[in-house]
Amino acid sequence: MYTDENLTDAVTEGIFTEESIQKFRSHISSQRATPIVDEENFKLLASFNDIFVVIACALLLFSTSWVTYNINPVLAMASISILSWGLAEFFVLKRKMALPAIVLLITFVGAVFALVQSSFGSLSELSLMLSGAMSSVAAWLHWRRFKVPITVAAGAVTAVVFIIALAVSLIPSLEEYTSSLIFVAGLCVFYVAMRWDAADLNRVSGKTDVAFWLHLVSAPLIVHPIFTNLGILKGNDSVLITVVIVALYIVLSVISVTIDRRAFMVSSLVYVLYALTQLFKTYGFAGDSFAYVGIIIGFSLLLLSGLWHRSRSALFTIMPVSIKNKVPDVK
Repeated sequence: MYTDENLTDAVTEGIFTEESIQKFRSHISSQRATPIVDEENFKLLASFNDIFVVIACALLLFSTSWVTYNINPVLAMASISILSWGLAEFFVLKRKMALPAIVLLITFVGAVFALVQSSFGSLSELSLMLSGAMSSVAAWLHWRRFKVPITVAAGAVTAVVFIIALAVSLIPSLEEYTSSLIFVAGLCVFYVAMRWDAADLNRVSGKTDVAFWLHLVSAPLIVHPIFTNLGILKGNDSVLITVVIVALYIVLSVISVTIDRRAFMVSSLVYVLYALTQLFKTYGFAGDSFAYVGIIIGFSLLLLSGLWHRSRSALFTIMPVSIKNKVPDVK
C-alpha cells in the first residue's frame, strides 16, 4: 500500500513527475465520486503484519510491566519507556510501520508520564505538573527521532496537563474553573491543528496526518466542557437542554464540514445520543429509546456522509475569503 506521502517522495526523487501524480490523484477521485481531500485519509495499516507486530509488542510490554511492577512501579514504567523506544528504532525508523508507530508512541509517552507519577506516589498539582512537563519533553524527543504524526497530538495533551496544573498550583482559586481552562486549551490545540492543516490544504503529505490527530485531541477538549457545564451528565435532561445540545451539535457539524474534519461530530456524538435517549424515555419510549435515537442519528450521519461534498460546496459559496484560504478547496 502506498500513501500520498510516498508518491510525493517519489516526485522528489525524480521517479515520477508532478503532472503524472496529479493525473493519478484526479483519476482516483473520479472513481470514488468524491475528492481525495474529503476522504480525510490517514495512515494506520499497511498490512496485517502491522497488527501482528502490535500484538507481539503489547504482549512483551504487558508481561515486562507485570514482572517489574512486583519489584518496583518506577522500574516497571522505566522498562516500558525504554522498551517502547527500542522497539520503535526497528519497527518505526527502519520498517516504517504505521500502527506499531502509534502504539509504541502512546506506550512511551504514557510510561514516562506514569514514571513521574509513580515517583510521587499520590496525585497532586506538583506531580501532574512534572509528569506533564517530562512527558512533553519525551514526546518532543520522540518526534525529533521518529516523526510519528500522532506525537504532536500526544505532546499537546501532556502540555495541556502541565499548563493547567501549573496554573492551578500558582492560583489555587482556578481549580473551580478547570472546565474553562480545558476549553481554552482545546481552542489553542484547535488553532495549532488548523495551522498544520493550512500548511497542506491538498492533504497529500504527513502534515495532514499531524493535523488529523490534533483535531481528534482538540475536539473533546472543546466539546466536553461545553456539554458538562450544561449538566447533561448530572441528569439535567430537560427539553430545553436537549434542544440546546442538538443545536450545538448542528453548529459543530457545520464547523466539521467547513474545515473538512469529522472529529467534532464524533466527539460530541455521545452527548447527543445520551440527551435524545433521555428525552425519548421521558415521553414513553423507555425500553427502546436508544434504538430509536440510534436509527435517527445513524441515518442522519450516513446521509451527511453521502452528501458531504455537496454540503461543503454549498457552504463554500457563502464562506468568507479569509476562511476559504485556510480550508481545503472544493474541487
